[in-house]
Amino acid sequence: MNFLKKAAIALTLSLTGCAAQQAGRQSAGYDVVIRGGTIYDGSGGAAYIGDVGIRGDRIAYVGPRLAARGAKEVDASGLAVAPGFINMLSWATESLLADPRSLSDIRQGVTLEVMGEGWSMGPLNPEMKRTAVERQDDIKFPVTWTTLGEYLGHLERKGISPNVASFVGATTVRIHELGEGDVDPKPEQLARMRALVRQAMNEGAMGVGSSLIYAPAFFAETPELAALATESAKCGGMYISHMRNESDHIGEAIAELIEIARVSGGPAEIYHLKQAGRANWGKLPAVIAQVEAARAAGIRVTADMYTYTAGATGLDASMPLWVQAGGQEKWIERLKDPAIRARVMKEMRAPGVGWENLLVQAGSPDKLILVAFKNPKLKPLTGKTLAQVAKMRGKSPEETAIDLVIEDGSRVGTAYFLMNEDNVRRQIQIPWVSFGSDASSQTPEGVFLQSSTHPRAYGNFARLLGRYVRDEKLIPLQEAIRRLTSFPASNLSIRDRGSLKTGYFADLAIFDPATVGDRATFDNPQQLAVGMHHVFVNGSQVLRDGEHTGATPGRFVKGPGWNNCPSRTEPR
Repeated sequence: MNFLKKAAIALTLSLTGCAAQQAGRQSAGYDVVIRGGTIYDGSGGAAYIGDVGIRGDRIAYVGPRLAARGAKEVDASGLAVAPGFINMLSWATESLLADPRSLSDIRQGVTLEVMGEGWSMGPLNPEMKRTAVERQDDIKFPVTWTTLGEYLGHLERKGISPNVASFVGATTVRIHELGEGDVDPKPEQLARMRALVRQAMNEGAMGVGSSLIYAPAFFAETPELAALATESAKCGGMYISHMRNESDHIGEAIAELIEIARVSGGPAEIYHLKQAGRANWGKLPAVIAQVEAARAAGIRVTADMYTYTAGATGLDASMPLWVQAGGQEKWIERLKDPAIRARVMKEMRAPGVGWENLLVQAGSPDKLILVAFKNPKLKPLTGKTLAQVAKMRGKSPEETAIDLVIEDGSRVGTAYFLMNEDNVRRQIQIPWVSFGSDASSQTPEGVFLQSSTHPRAYGNFARLLGRYVRDEKLIPLQEAIRRLTSFPASNLSIRDRGSLKTGYFADLAIFDPATVGDRATFDNPQQLAVGMHHVFVNGSQVLRDGEHTGATPGRFVKGPGWNNCPSRTEPR
Protein backbone atom coordinates (compact mmCIF):
# COMPACT_ATOMS: atom_id res chain seq x y z
CA MET A 1 0.00 0.00 0.00
CA ASN A 2 1.58 3.25 -1.11
CA PHE A 3 1.85 6.36 1.06
CA LEU A 4 -1.00 8.32 -0.59
CA LYS A 5 -3.42 5.41 -0.21
CA LYS A 6 -2.50 5.00 3.47
CA ALA A 7 -3.00 8.75 4.04
CA ALA A 8 -6.41 8.68 2.35
CA ILE A 9 -7.54 5.77 4.53
CA ALA A 10 -6.32 7.54 7.70
CA LEU A 11 -8.11 10.74 6.73
CA THR A 12 -11.33 8.83 6.05
CA LEU A 13 -11.12 7.05 9.40
CA SER A 14 -10.43 10.36 11.16
CA LEU A 15 -13.38 12.11 9.56
CA THR A 16 -15.61 9.13 10.30
CA GLY A 17 -14.52 9.22 13.94
CA CYS A 18 -15.20 12.96 14.21
CA ALA A 19 -18.61 12.51 12.64
CA ALA A 20 -19.38 9.66 15.04
CA GLN A 21 -18.33 11.76 18.02
CA GLN A 22 -20.49 14.67 16.84
CA ALA A 23 -23.42 12.34 16.22
CA GLY A 24 -22.95 10.92 19.69
CA ARG A 25 -23.04 14.38 21.20
CA GLN A 26 -26.08 15.36 19.16
CA SER A 27 -28.00 12.14 19.88
CA ALA A 28 -27.28 12.26 23.63
CA GLY A 29 -30.20 14.66 23.97
CA TYR A 30 -30.95 17.37 26.48
CA ASP A 31 -33.53 17.88 29.16
CA VAL A 32 -34.26 21.33 27.73
CA VAL A 33 -33.26 23.03 24.51
CA ILE A 34 -33.90 26.75 24.20
CA ARG A 35 -33.99 27.51 20.50
CA GLY A 36 -33.35 30.49 18.31
CA GLY A 37 -32.97 33.16 20.96
CA THR A 38 -30.57 36.07 20.91
CA ILE A 39 -27.80 34.95 23.25
CA TYR A 40 -26.40 37.50 25.72
CA ASP A 41 -23.85 35.40 27.57
CA GLY A 42 -23.23 37.89 30.38
CA SER A 43 -19.76 38.94 29.24
CA GLY A 44 -20.90 42.24 27.72
CA GLY A 45 -19.86 41.02 24.28
CA ALA A 46 -21.95 41.04 21.12
CA ALA A 47 -25.12 38.97 21.09
CA TYR A 48 -25.81 36.25 18.52
CA ILE A 49 -28.64 33.94 17.48
CA GLY A 50 -28.21 30.49 18.97
CA ASP A 51 -29.42 27.66 21.17
CA VAL A 52 -28.89 26.64 24.78
CA GLY A 53 -29.01 23.01 25.92
CA ILE A 54 -29.61 22.05 29.56
CA ARG A 55 -28.92 18.73 31.24
CA GLY A 56 -29.94 18.41 34.85
CA ASP A 57 -29.07 21.62 36.67
CA ARG A 58 -26.28 22.68 34.28
CA ILE A 59 -25.83 24.31 30.92
CA ALA A 60 -24.54 21.61 28.56
CA TYR A 61 -24.42 23.59 25.33
CA VAL A 62 -24.36 27.24 24.24
CA GLY A 63 -23.79 28.11 20.63
CA PRO A 64 -25.14 27.94 17.08
CA ARG A 65 -27.99 25.73 15.96
CA LEU A 66 -28.18 22.48 17.96
CA ALA A 67 -29.39 19.46 16.01
CA ALA A 68 -30.22 17.31 19.04
CA ARG A 69 -33.69 17.46 20.47
CA GLY A 70 -34.57 18.23 24.05
CA ALA A 71 -37.13 16.45 26.19
CA LYS A 72 -38.56 19.98 26.48
CA GLU A 73 -38.22 22.55 23.72
CA VAL A 74 -38.52 26.31 24.29
CA ASP A 75 -38.94 28.61 21.29
CA ALA A 76 -37.00 31.79 22.11
CA SER A 77 -37.23 33.37 18.65
CA GLY A 78 -37.20 37.15 19.00
CA LEU A 79 -36.33 36.94 22.70
CA ALA A 80 -33.16 37.72 24.63
CA VAL A 81 -31.62 34.73 26.40
CA ALA A 82 -29.48 35.85 29.34
CA PRO A 83 -28.07 34.48 32.57
CA GLY A 84 -30.43 34.89 35.52
CA PHE A 85 -30.14 38.25 37.22
CA ILE A 86 -28.50 38.83 40.61
CA ASN A 87 -30.29 41.09 43.09
CA MET A 88 -27.36 42.55 45.02
CA LEU A 89 -29.57 43.94 47.80
CA SER A 90 -32.59 41.83 48.61
CA TRP A 91 -34.87 41.93 51.64
CA ALA A 92 -36.55 38.62 50.75
CA THR A 93 -35.51 37.35 54.18
CA GLU A 94 -39.07 37.12 55.50
CA SER A 95 -41.10 37.26 52.30
CA LEU A 96 -39.70 33.92 51.11
CA LEU A 97 -40.93 32.37 54.35
CA ALA A 98 -44.41 33.66 53.57
CA ASP A 99 -44.42 32.82 49.85
CA PRO A 100 -41.61 30.83 48.23
CA ARG A 101 -42.48 31.88 44.68
CA SER A 102 -40.67 35.24 44.82
CA LEU A 103 -42.96 36.34 42.02
CA SER A 104 -42.19 40.07 41.95
CA ASP A 105 -38.52 39.28 41.27
CA ILE A 106 -38.95 36.12 39.19
CA ARG A 107 -41.14 38.15 36.83
CA GLN A 108 -38.09 40.38 36.34
CA GLY A 109 -35.63 37.54 35.74
CA VAL A 110 -33.99 37.54 39.19
CA THR A 111 -32.64 34.09 40.04
CA LEU A 112 -30.39 34.98 43.01
CA GLU A 113 -31.42 37.05 46.04
CA VAL A 114 -28.43 38.39 48.00
CA MET A 115 -29.40 39.45 51.54
CA GLY A 116 -27.65 40.84 54.61
CA GLU A 117 -27.66 44.65 54.62
CA GLY A 118 -26.42 45.11 58.19
CA TRP A 119 -28.99 42.71 59.62
CA SER A 120 -28.89 39.01 58.74
CA MET A 121 -31.07 36.10 59.84
CA GLY A 122 -28.24 34.72 61.99
CA PRO A 123 -26.30 34.32 64.17
CA LEU A 124 -28.98 34.68 66.83
CA ASN A 125 -28.87 34.21 70.59
CA PRO A 126 -32.01 33.39 72.64
CA GLU A 127 -32.79 37.06 73.36
CA MET A 128 -32.47 37.96 69.68
CA LYS A 129 -34.84 35.15 68.76
CA ARG A 130 -37.37 36.39 71.29
CA THR A 131 -37.29 39.99 70.10
CA ALA A 132 -37.34 38.92 66.45
CA VAL A 133 -40.66 37.16 67.02
CA GLU A 134 -42.07 40.02 69.11
CA ARG A 135 -41.23 42.61 66.43
CA GLN A 136 -42.77 40.71 63.53
CA ASP A 137 -45.43 42.60 61.61
CA ASP A 138 -47.64 41.21 58.83
CA ILE A 139 -45.54 38.10 58.25
CA LYS A 140 -45.48 35.70 61.21
CA PHE A 141 -43.10 32.76 61.50
CA PRO A 142 -41.28 30.72 64.13
CA VAL A 143 -37.52 31.26 64.40
CA THR A 144 -36.28 27.68 64.36
CA TRP A 145 -32.66 28.37 63.36
CA THR A 146 -29.69 29.91 65.17
CA THR A 147 -26.94 30.52 62.62
CA LEU A 148 -27.07 32.22 59.22
CA GLY A 149 -26.21 28.98 57.46
CA GLU A 150 -29.06 27.21 59.23
CA TYR A 151 -31.52 29.86 58.04
CA LEU A 152 -30.39 29.66 54.41
CA GLY A 153 -30.45 25.87 54.58
CA HIS A 154 -33.96 26.10 56.04
CA LEU A 155 -35.10 28.09 53.00
CA GLU A 156 -33.58 25.55 50.63
CA ARG A 157 -35.24 22.61 52.41
CA LYS A 158 -38.56 24.45 52.62
CA GLY A 159 -38.49 25.00 48.87
CA ILE A 160 -38.09 28.40 47.19
CA SER A 161 -38.06 29.50 43.58
CA PRO A 162 -34.90 31.68 43.52
CA ASN A 163 -31.43 30.92 44.77
CA VAL A 164 -30.41 32.71 47.97
CA ALA A 165 -27.18 34.02 49.46
CA SER A 166 -26.39 36.38 52.31
CA PHE A 167 -23.80 38.53 53.98
CA VAL A 168 -23.51 38.21 57.73
CA GLY A 169 -24.76 41.42 59.32
CA ALA A 170 -22.28 43.52 61.27
CA THR A 171 -25.28 44.76 63.25
CA THR A 172 -26.41 41.21 63.97
CA VAL A 173 -22.96 40.21 65.21
CA ARG A 174 -22.80 43.36 67.36
CA ILE A 175 -26.22 42.75 68.96
CA HIS A 176 -25.28 39.12 69.59
CA GLU A 177 -22.39 40.17 71.83
CA LEU A 178 -23.16 43.77 72.90
CA GLY A 179 -26.92 44.20 72.74
CA GLU A 180 -28.45 47.31 71.18
CA GLY A 181 -26.80 50.02 73.26
CA ASP A 182 -24.18 52.64 72.45
CA VAL A 183 -21.18 50.72 73.78
CA ASP A 184 -17.77 49.72 72.49
CA PRO A 185 -16.68 46.09 72.53
CA LYS A 186 -14.08 44.92 75.00
CA PRO A 187 -11.22 42.90 73.50
CA GLU A 188 -12.79 39.59 74.46
CA GLN A 189 -16.15 40.68 73.02
CA LEU A 190 -14.57 41.76 69.75
CA ALA A 191 -12.79 38.40 69.60
CA ARG A 192 -16.14 36.63 69.88
CA MET A 193 -17.61 38.90 67.21
CA ARG A 194 -14.76 38.01 64.89
CA ALA A 195 -15.33 34.33 65.60
CA LEU A 196 -19.00 34.71 64.65
CA VAL A 197 -17.95 36.21 61.32
CA ARG A 198 -15.58 33.29 60.70
CA GLN A 199 -18.35 30.84 61.53
CA ALA A 200 -20.74 32.55 59.10
CA MET A 201 -18.08 32.59 56.38
CA ASN A 202 -17.47 28.88 56.91
CA GLU A 203 -21.21 28.32 56.53
CA GLY A 204 -21.20 30.16 53.20
CA ALA A 205 -21.72 33.89 53.89
CA MET A 206 -20.62 36.27 51.14
CA GLY A 207 -18.86 38.62 53.54
CA VAL A 208 -19.85 41.25 56.11
CA GLY A 209 -22.64 43.78 55.54
CA SER A 210 -23.22 46.99 57.52
CA SER A 211 -25.97 49.62 57.65
CA LEU A 212 -24.43 52.54 59.48
CA ILE A 213 -27.17 55.20 59.53
CA TYR A 214 -29.24 53.14 61.95
CA ALA A 215 -29.01 52.35 65.65
CA PRO A 216 -27.24 50.29 66.91
CA ALA A 217 -25.16 49.87 63.73
CA PHE A 218 -24.05 53.52 63.87
CA PHE A 219 -22.42 52.94 67.27
CA ALA A 220 -19.78 50.70 65.67
CA GLU A 221 -16.57 52.65 65.07
CA THR A 222 -14.24 52.13 62.13
CA PRO A 223 -11.74 49.81 63.90
CA GLU A 224 -14.56 47.46 64.94
CA LEU A 225 -15.87 47.28 61.37
CA ALA A 226 -12.36 46.80 59.99
CA ALA A 227 -11.77 43.91 62.40
CA LEU A 228 -14.91 42.13 61.19
CA ALA A 229 -14.10 42.86 57.55
CA THR A 230 -10.60 41.45 58.08
CA GLU A 231 -12.07 38.12 59.16
CA SER A 232 -14.31 38.12 56.10
CA ALA A 233 -11.42 39.03 53.78
CA LYS A 234 -9.33 36.11 55.06
CA CYS A 235 -12.06 33.88 53.67
CA GLY A 236 -12.33 35.71 50.35
CA GLY A 237 -15.36 37.74 51.40
CA MET A 238 -16.46 41.30 50.72
CA TYR A 239 -17.28 44.21 53.03
CA ILE A 240 -20.49 45.83 51.80
CA SER A 241 -22.04 48.87 53.43
CA HIS A 242 -24.99 51.20 53.67
CA MET A 243 -22.51 53.91 54.52
CA ARG A 244 -22.60 56.19 57.54
CA ASN A 245 -23.77 59.09 55.39
CA GLU A 246 -25.15 59.48 51.87
CA SER A 247 -25.78 63.20 51.96
CA ASP A 248 -23.89 66.08 53.59
CA HIS A 249 -20.87 63.96 54.54
CA ILE A 250 -20.83 61.38 51.77
CA GLY A 251 -17.14 61.98 51.03
CA GLU A 252 -16.15 61.11 54.59
CA ALA A 253 -18.37 58.03 54.50
CA ILE A 254 -16.75 56.77 51.29
CA ALA A 255 -13.34 57.42 52.83
CA GLU A 256 -14.30 55.20 55.78
CA LEU A 257 -15.39 52.39 53.45
CA ILE A 258 -12.16 52.65 51.47
CA GLU A 259 -10.13 52.59 54.68
CA ILE A 260 -11.94 49.46 55.87
CA ALA A 261 -11.18 47.81 52.53
CA ARG A 262 -7.52 48.85 52.76
CA VAL A 263 -7.09 47.58 56.31
CA SER A 264 -8.95 44.32 55.70
CA GLY A 265 -7.29 43.57 52.38
CA GLY A 266 -10.63 42.60 50.87
CA PRO A 267 -13.00 44.20 48.37
CA ALA A 268 -15.74 46.63 49.39
CA GLU A 269 -19.03 47.68 47.89
CA ILE A 270 -21.28 50.69 48.47
CA TYR A 271 -24.91 49.72 48.94
CA HIS A 272 -27.45 51.75 46.91
CA LEU A 273 -25.12 54.53 45.78
CA LYS A 274 -26.89 57.90 45.98
CA GLN A 275 -26.52 61.57 46.80
CA ALA A 276 -29.39 62.33 49.18
CA GLY A 277 -30.79 65.85 49.51
CA ARG A 278 -30.95 68.63 46.95
CA ALA A 279 -27.84 70.35 48.36
CA ASN A 280 -25.84 67.18 47.62
CA TRP A 281 -26.99 66.38 44.10
CA GLY A 282 -23.95 68.09 42.62
CA LYS A 283 -21.53 65.78 44.45
CA LEU A 284 -21.78 62.84 42.04
CA PRO A 285 -18.65 63.76 40.00
CA ALA A 286 -16.60 63.95 43.22
CA VAL A 287 -18.06 60.62 44.39
CA ILE A 288 -17.10 58.93 41.12
CA ALA A 289 -13.61 60.43 41.26
CA GLN A 290 -13.11 59.27 44.86
CA VAL A 291 -14.07 55.68 44.07
CA GLU A 292 -12.08 55.57 40.85
CA ALA A 293 -8.98 56.89 42.63
CA ALA A 294 -9.25 54.03 45.11
CA ARG A 295 -9.72 51.53 42.28
CA ALA A 296 -6.69 52.93 40.47
CA ALA A 297 -4.71 52.46 43.68
CA GLY A 298 -5.57 48.76 43.69
CA ILE A 299 -8.44 48.77 46.20
CA ARG A 300 -11.42 46.85 44.85
CA VAL A 301 -14.38 49.17 45.37
CA THR A 302 -17.70 48.73 43.58
CA ALA A 303 -21.28 49.89 44.13
CA ASP A 304 -24.86 48.91 43.47
CA MET A 305 -28.00 51.02 43.03
CA TYR A 306 -31.75 50.98 42.55
CA THR A 307 -33.36 52.83 39.66
CA TYR A 308 -35.54 55.34 41.53
CA THR A 309 -35.28 58.83 43.04
CA ALA A 310 -36.89 57.74 46.31
CA GLY A 311 -35.46 55.47 48.96
CA ALA A 312 -37.43 53.52 51.54
CA THR A 313 -36.68 52.94 55.19
CA GLY A 314 -38.48 54.01 58.38
CA LEU A 315 -39.28 57.02 60.53
CA ASP A 316 -36.25 56.07 62.64
CA ALA A 317 -34.17 57.66 59.87
CA SER A 318 -35.75 61.00 60.79
CA MET A 319 -34.91 60.84 64.48
CA PRO A 320 -31.60 61.23 66.35
CA LEU A 321 -29.74 58.06 67.19
CA TRP A 322 -29.29 58.75 70.90
CA VAL A 323 -33.01 58.32 71.47
CA GLN A 324 -32.91 54.90 69.76
CA ALA A 325 -30.06 53.41 71.80
CA GLY A 326 -30.99 50.16 73.52
CA GLY A 327 -33.49 48.93 70.97
CA GLN A 328 -36.95 49.62 69.64
CA GLU A 329 -38.77 49.18 72.93
CA LYS A 330 -36.54 51.65 74.81
CA TRP A 331 -36.79 54.11 71.89
CA ILE A 332 -40.59 54.06 72.02
CA GLU A 333 -40.61 54.39 75.81
CA ARG A 334 -38.34 57.45 75.66
CA LEU A 335 -40.58 59.10 73.06
CA LYS A 336 -43.41 59.09 75.61
CA ASP A 337 -41.42 61.41 77.90
CA PRO A 338 -42.50 65.06 77.23
CA ALA A 339 -39.00 66.47 77.74
CA ILE A 340 -37.44 63.92 75.42
CA ARG A 341 -40.17 64.45 72.81
CA ALA A 342 -39.46 68.17 72.79
CA ARG A 343 -35.74 67.60 72.31
CA VAL A 344 -36.31 65.03 69.57
CA MET A 345 -38.71 67.30 67.66
CA LYS A 346 -36.19 70.14 67.81
CA GLU A 347 -33.44 67.92 66.41
CA MET A 348 -35.74 66.54 63.71
CA ARG A 349 -36.14 70.08 62.32
CA ALA A 350 -32.40 70.61 61.77
CA PRO A 351 -29.70 68.82 59.75
CA GLY A 352 -28.41 65.89 61.75
CA VAL A 353 -25.27 66.54 63.76
CA GLY A 354 -23.43 63.24 63.80
CA TRP A 355 -26.38 61.46 62.18
CA GLU A 356 -28.23 61.60 58.88
CA ASN A 357 -31.66 63.25 59.09
CA LEU A 358 -33.70 62.04 56.11
CA LEU A 359 -36.66 64.24 56.97
CA VAL A 360 -34.46 67.28 56.41
CA GLN A 361 -32.80 65.76 53.33
CA ALA A 362 -36.20 65.06 51.75
CA GLY A 363 -36.92 68.78 52.10
CA SER A 364 -40.51 68.67 53.34
CA PRO A 365 -42.97 66.20 54.93
CA ASP A 366 -44.96 65.90 51.71
CA LYS A 367 -41.99 63.97 50.30
CA LEU A 368 -42.39 61.16 52.86
CA ILE A 369 -44.93 58.47 51.97
CA LEU A 370 -46.10 56.13 54.74
CA VAL A 371 -46.05 52.63 53.24
CA ALA A 372 -46.14 50.04 56.05
CA PHE A 373 -47.83 49.87 59.44
CA LYS A 374 -47.97 47.05 61.96
CA ASN A 375 -51.05 48.30 63.85
CA PRO A 376 -54.29 47.48 61.94
CA LYS A 377 -55.83 50.74 63.17
CA LEU A 378 -53.16 52.72 61.32
CA LYS A 379 -53.26 50.81 58.03
CA PRO A 380 -55.86 53.20 56.53
CA LEU A 381 -53.06 55.82 56.55
CA THR A 382 -51.04 53.71 54.10
CA GLY A 383 -50.08 55.68 51.02
CA LYS A 384 -50.56 59.09 52.62
CA THR A 385 -47.71 61.52 53.10
CA LEU A 386 -46.49 62.58 56.52
CA ALA A 387 -47.74 66.08 55.68
CA GLN A 388 -51.26 64.78 54.99
CA VAL A 389 -51.44 62.81 58.23
CA ALA A 390 -50.05 65.75 60.21
CA LYS A 391 -52.78 67.98 58.76
CA MET A 392 -55.45 65.38 59.55
CA ARG A 393 -54.30 65.26 63.17
CA GLY A 394 -53.67 68.97 63.57
CA LYS A 395 -50.10 68.46 64.73
CA SER A 396 -46.62 69.21 63.39
CA PRO A 397 -45.01 66.63 61.09
CA GLU A 398 -42.36 65.92 63.73
CA GLU A 399 -44.86 65.25 66.52
CA THR A 400 -46.99 63.21 64.14
CA ALA A 401 -43.98 61.02 63.27
CA ILE A 402 -43.29 60.43 66.95
CA ASP A 403 -46.93 59.57 67.63
CA LEU A 404 -47.04 57.12 64.72
CA VAL A 405 -43.97 55.26 65.98
CA ILE A 406 -45.52 54.96 69.45
CA GLU A 407 -48.94 53.92 68.17
CA ASP A 408 -47.56 51.41 65.68
CA GLY A 409 -44.91 49.90 67.95
CA SER A 410 -42.53 49.93 65.01
CA ARG A 411 -40.27 52.15 62.94
CA VAL A 412 -43.13 52.60 60.38
CA GLY A 413 -42.18 51.89 56.77
CA THR A 414 -41.60 55.11 54.83
CA ALA A 415 -40.52 56.14 51.34
CA TYR A 416 -38.36 59.29 51.14
CA PHE A 417 -37.92 61.29 47.93
CA LEU A 418 -34.24 62.23 48.17
CA MET A 419 -32.47 61.88 44.84
CA ASN A 420 -32.15 63.48 41.44
CA GLU A 421 -33.21 61.76 38.20
CA ASP A 422 -30.17 63.02 36.29
CA ASN A 423 -27.92 61.36 38.88
CA VAL A 424 -29.82 58.10 38.56
CA ARG A 425 -29.18 58.19 34.81
CA ARG A 426 -25.51 59.00 35.29
CA GLN A 427 -24.98 56.22 37.81
CA ILE A 428 -26.55 53.66 35.47
CA GLN A 429 -23.72 54.43 33.05
CA ILE A 430 -20.93 53.74 35.58
CA PRO A 431 -19.31 50.38 34.66
CA TRP A 432 -18.55 49.39 38.30
CA VAL A 433 -22.17 49.70 39.45
CA SER A 434 -24.52 46.70 39.68
CA PHE A 435 -28.18 46.66 40.77
CA GLY A 436 -30.24 45.75 43.81
CA SER A 437 -33.89 46.31 44.69
CA ASP A 438 -33.39 46.98 48.44
CA ALA A 439 -36.81 45.36 48.82
CA SER A 440 -38.54 42.12 49.63
CA SER A 441 -39.71 39.79 46.87
CA GLN A 442 -43.48 39.68 46.95
CA THR A 443 -46.62 38.41 45.32
CA PRO A 444 -49.55 40.86 44.93
CA GLU A 445 -51.92 38.78 47.01
CA GLY A 446 -52.49 37.50 50.53
CA VAL A 447 -50.38 38.85 53.35
CA PHE A 448 -48.51 41.24 51.06
CA LEU A 449 -51.66 43.29 50.45
CA GLN A 450 -51.88 44.17 54.14
CA SER A 451 -49.20 46.84 53.61
CA SER A 452 -47.85 48.81 50.68
CA THR A 453 -44.27 48.94 49.46
CA HIS A 454 -41.84 50.89 47.31
CA PRO A 455 -42.33 50.16 43.57
CA ARG A 456 -38.73 48.94 43.39
CA ALA A 457 -39.97 45.65 44.88
CA TYR A 458 -41.84 44.99 41.62
CA GLY A 459 -39.97 47.02 39.03
CA ASN A 460 -36.29 47.73 39.75
CA PHE A 461 -34.73 45.45 37.13
CA ALA A 462 -37.45 45.71 34.50
CA ARG A 463 -37.25 49.49 34.82
CA LEU A 464 -33.55 49.34 34.02
CA LEU A 465 -34.08 47.19 30.92
CA GLY A 466 -37.16 48.99 29.64
CA ARG A 467 -36.95 52.67 30.52
CA TYR A 468 -33.22 53.25 30.75
CA VAL A 469 -31.79 50.72 28.27
CA ARG A 470 -34.42 50.40 25.54
CA ASP A 471 -36.15 53.78 25.72
CA GLU A 472 -33.40 56.15 26.85
CA LYS A 473 -30.49 54.09 25.46
CA LEU A 474 -28.20 55.00 28.36
CA ILE A 475 -26.20 51.78 27.98
CA PRO A 476 -26.35 48.89 25.50
CA LEU A 477 -28.44 45.88 26.46
CA GLN A 478 -25.39 43.60 26.60
CA GLU A 479 -23.75 45.95 29.12
CA ALA A 480 -26.88 46.06 31.29
CA ILE A 481 -26.99 42.27 31.29
CA ARG A 482 -23.29 42.08 32.22
CA ARG A 483 -23.94 44.29 35.22
CA LEU A 484 -26.92 42.17 36.25
CA THR A 485 -25.06 38.87 35.94
CA SER A 486 -21.34 38.16 35.53
CA PHE A 487 -20.19 41.40 37.15
CA PRO A 488 -21.92 40.89 40.53
CA ALA A 489 -21.11 37.16 40.40
CA SER A 490 -17.42 38.03 40.01
CA ASN A 491 -17.57 40.63 42.79
CA LEU A 492 -19.06 38.01 45.10
CA SER A 493 -16.57 35.33 44.00
CA ILE A 494 -19.46 33.05 43.04
CA ARG A 495 -18.40 30.14 40.88
CA ASP A 496 -20.35 28.69 37.97
CA ARG A 497 -23.10 31.30 37.91
CA GLY A 498 -23.67 34.62 36.20
CA SER A 499 -22.73 33.54 32.66
CA LEU A 500 -24.08 31.37 29.88
CA LYS A 501 -21.22 28.90 29.71
CA THR A 502 -21.04 25.14 29.40
CA GLY A 503 -20.84 23.63 32.87
CA TYR A 504 -22.42 26.63 34.62
CA PHE A 505 -25.65 26.29 36.56
CA ALA A 506 -28.67 26.72 34.33
CA ASP A 507 -30.07 30.00 35.69
CA LEU A 508 -31.62 31.85 32.74
CA ALA A 509 -33.81 34.88 32.08
CA ILE A 510 -35.58 34.92 28.70
CA PHE A 511 -37.39 38.13 27.86
CA ASP A 512 -38.63 40.38 25.09
CA PRO A 513 -36.42 43.49 24.89
CA ALA A 514 -39.21 45.32 23.06
CA THR A 515 -41.78 44.93 25.84
CA VAL A 516 -39.88 44.38 29.09
CA GLY A 517 -40.73 47.07 31.61
CA ASP A 518 -42.00 48.06 35.03
CA ARG A 519 -45.64 48.80 35.85
CA ALA A 520 -45.31 49.56 39.55
CA THR A 521 -45.81 53.16 40.67
CA PHE A 522 -45.76 54.93 44.03
CA ASP A 523 -49.55 55.22 43.85
CA ASN A 524 -49.96 51.55 42.90
CA PRO A 525 -46.69 49.74 43.61
CA GLN A 526 -47.91 46.14 43.70
CA GLN A 527 -47.99 45.59 39.94
CA LEU A 528 -45.90 42.88 38.33
CA ALA A 529 -43.40 43.72 35.63
CA VAL A 530 -43.99 42.66 32.03
CA GLY A 531 -41.91 41.22 29.21
CA MET A 532 -40.25 38.30 31.01
CA HIS A 533 -41.34 35.10 29.24
CA HIS A 534 -39.35 32.26 30.79
CA VAL A 535 -37.06 31.84 33.81
CA PHE A 536 -35.00 28.80 34.74
CA VAL A 537 -33.34 28.21 38.12
CA ASN A 538 -30.87 25.32 38.39
CA GLY A 539 -32.32 23.83 35.20
CA SER A 540 -35.95 23.92 36.38
CA GLN A 541 -38.46 26.23 34.75
CA VAL A 542 -40.06 28.55 37.31
CA LEU A 543 -41.65 30.93 34.79
CA ARG A 544 -43.32 29.69 31.60
CA ASP A 545 -44.92 32.16 29.19
CA GLY A 546 -44.97 34.74 31.96
CA GLU A 547 -46.75 32.48 34.48
CA HIS A 548 -45.17 30.93 37.56
CA THR A 549 -44.93 27.14 37.34
CA GLY A 550 -44.90 26.59 41.10
CA ALA A 551 -41.41 25.06 40.92
CA THR A 552 -39.13 25.69 43.91
CA PRO A 553 -35.63 24.61 42.83
CA GLY A 554 -33.76 27.45 44.56
CA ARG A 555 -30.58 26.71 46.48
CA PHE A 556 -28.34 28.23 49.11
CA VAL A 557 -25.47 29.70 47.07
CA LYS A 558 -22.38 29.64 49.24
CA GLY A 559 -19.60 32.20 49.40
CA PRO A 560 -15.86 31.73 48.89
CA GLY A 561 -15.12 30.86 52.52
CA TRP A 562 -17.48 27.89 52.66
CA ASN A 563 -15.78 25.12 54.65
CA ASN A 564 -12.47 26.86 53.96
CA CYS A 565 -12.18 29.67 56.49
CA PRO A 566 -9.41 29.89 59.15
CA SER A 567 -10.61 28.52 62.46
CA ARG A 568 -8.88 31.17 64.53
CA THR A 569 -7.68 34.74 64.20
CA GLU A 570 -4.30 34.85 62.49
CA PRO A 571 -2.16 37.79 61.37
CA ARG A 572 -2.51 38.59 57.69
